[in-house]
Amino acid sequence: MQSDKPVQLILDDGTVFQGFSFGSEKASAGEVVFSTAMVGYPESLTDPSYLGQILVVTFPLVGNYGVPDNTSTDGISDFYESEKIQVSGLIISNYSHEYSHWNAKKSLGEWLKEHGVPGIYGIDTRQLTKILREKGAMKGKIVFNSPDEIDFIDPNNENQVAKASCKEVITYGNGKKKVVLIDCGVKHNIIRSLLKRDVTIIRVPWDYDFNQLEWDGLFISNGPGNPDFCEETVKNIRKAMETGKPICGICMGNQLLSKAGGATTYKLKYGHRSHNQPVRMVNSNKCFITSQNHGFAVSNSSLGEEWEPLFVNLNDGTNEGIKHKTKPFFSAQFHPEAASGPTDTDFLFDMFIEKL
Repeated sequence: MQSDKPVQLILDDGTVFQGFSFGSEKASAGEVVFSTAMVGYPESLTDPSYLGQILVVTFPLVGNYGVPDNTSTDGISDFYESEKIQVSGLIISNYSHEYSHWNAKKSLGEWLKEHGVPGIYGIDTRQLTKILREKGAMKGKIVFNSPDEIDFIDPNNENQVAKASCKEVITYGNGKKKVVLIDCGVKHNIIRSLLKRDVTIIRVPWDYDFNQLEWDGLFISNGPGNPDFCEETVKNIRKAMETGKPICGICMGNQLLSKAGGATTYKLKYGHRSHNQPVRMVNSNKCFITSQNHGFAVSNSSLGEEWEPLFVNLNDGTNEGIKHKTKPFFSAQFHPEAASGPTDTDFLFDMFIEKL
C-alpha cells in the first residue's frame, strides 16, 4: 500500500485543498491554471509557456504511461519541449503509481523529484477548475508544513520571457535559407518543425538585436507570461518589418507581432490551455482543432488598418492570429507544431517557408 505525505494547495482567496505528495517535497508558489488536455504531460510540463504556473490537469488519471528518457539529437530534446520541467507545481486527481509504456524510463513522480517540482494528487480537480473558471486564474501555493512556508507569487508581474529564453546565439541545421528564431521560451517542436523544412535556424535571445545578422525570414516563438515586458523584442521586430522579409509568430509571437504592428493585448480570465480549442480561418469556413497554452490575447479592435485577424476562437471569439494585408507577416495564437497534438495546422510552417 502506497503512503504519501499530506500536502496542501492554498489559493489566494483562502480556499484550501488537501492532497498527497508524489513529487518533490518542496514548497512552491505561482499562478494556478488548468488544462483540459487528456494526454501529453511530458510535453506540457516541459513547455516554457507554463513557467511560473502551477498546472491543474483536469483529466482524472495521470502518470499511467510514465516518462520517456531525456535523450537529445543535435541539442534538441527527442521527447520533451525544453531542457527541464518548467511548471512550478502539478495538481491532479488520481496518480498512477505504476506505469506502462514502450518508451517509459521512469515514473512521473520520480521525474518531478529529480527536477525539484512538487506534485499533488487526491485533489478534486473538478471543484478546483470550477473555482478557476468563475474567479479566473489565481495565485496559489503548495505547502507541506505551514501555510506561511512560502509567499504567494504573481508571475505576471515579472519578465518570464527573460527567464525562459536562451542566453546566447545557437545555430541549427544547414539549409540554404536562414531563419532567425527569437527565443521567447521556444518549444523544441518548433525547432524540429522548421528543421524538417531544410532551413538554417539562428536561435537568438529575446532581447538580441538580430537585425545585424543576415537572414531570410523571422520566426517569433511562444513564451510565458505578460507580453508587455518584451518592449525590446517589439522594437527589434518593428525594425525587421521595415525590410519586408517574411515574419511568422506563434503564441507569444502572435502577441509581439501584434504589438509591433500597433495593437494591444489583455489578460484572459483563465486563458486557453488544452488540445481541443476550435478556431476558424477568417473569411472562410475552414475550422481547425488546435493546441493552445496562453493567458493573454490580442485585442482585435486595436489592429491597425494594415492588419486583419487571420483566425478567431469559436468558443469565445478572441483573436487567434493576425496577418498583414500586403506584406508577408502573419501569426497564430495557437500551436501548429502541437506536441502532443493535434497537428491540423502544421501547414502554417509551409506557408512561412514558401514566403522565404
